Amino acid sequence: MVQFTTLNEISNETIMQLLKRAERGIDMLSMSGSKRFTVANLFYEPSTRTKSSFEMAQKELNIHSLHFDVTSSSVQKGESLYDTVKTLEAIGCDALVIRHPLKAFYKELQDVNIPIINGGDGAGDHPTQSLLDLLTIYQEFKTFKDIHVVISGDIRHSRVARTNAAILRRLGANVSFSGPDEWMDYDITYSNVVPVDQAVKAADVMMLLRIQTERHGQNGFIDQENYHHLYGLTIEREQQMKDHSIIMHPAPVNRNVEIASELVECSRSRIFKQMTNGVKVRKAVLEHVLKTKGEVKYENIV
Repeated sequence: MVQFTTLNEISNETIMQLLKRAERGIDMLSMSGSKRFTVANLFYEPSTRTKSSFEMAQKELNIHSLHFDVTSSSVQKGESLYDTVKTLEAIGCDALVIRHPLKAFYKELQDVNIPIINGGDGAGDHPTQSLLDLLTIYQEFKTFKDIHVVISGDIRHSRVARTNAAILRRLGANVSFSGPDEWMDYDITYSNVVPVDQAVKAADVMMLLRIQTERHGQNGFIDQENYHHLYGLTIEREQQMKDHSIIMHPAPVNRNVEIASELVECSRSRIFKQMTNGVKVRKAVLEHVLKTKGEVKYENIV
């Protein structure tokens, strides 16, 4: 059985295979001579892009999506994540997509006998977001080696920063960081922190992050207008970027905070392309984990 909980346990070779599979595309996935796969989507935190793109990927693969509403479930009666997951396993789900505020929540699910796909665990990991970011970069540069990626913003509280920094380094990219000093995490950034005005001139990829206010507590607020002036990608800073450089952001975007509103859809922005790639990547991941469930039949592979 294949789990997809962290890229730390997936080889570079498998990651590249997933990216190539995502790029080629898959139209339909089913078990030959058997029932359709059923995948339950459990989102204990709000989501637009991840949840919707998983649902779209499941629809395009002929997978039945089971919607799990946390607010009307027995979670409200105190049911644990483990018992919820074991219930969904018992009623016949073939895999689960889970987003949860607890970092590394999947470690509590060692006795589950169906694949778990991590849709984001607190400030810990976000492997499918990282894959779609990798695909977007690879489409642009056809390599990761020596590509300079600057991850800018709320590093300490970002699962995207944590996951991307590790895998990009493994694949040969140069990774630097920018943002307020109090939001750096030196277990991730090491000494590779540069001022934003220097970062925009050096970056091949300027990867901006949302301010994770929900994870800051009472002492984390920074005035948004001052943040944009001091740390954000302003129009003036974008004009200092190299001609071939691109802008990325996992979204949701706080316009005129981490990025000027005019730049969200500018010619060097790949923000909406990342969202398109999210469906492609999640189809590849669903195929990857479900192919061990039985005899898999692939139809209309393009």
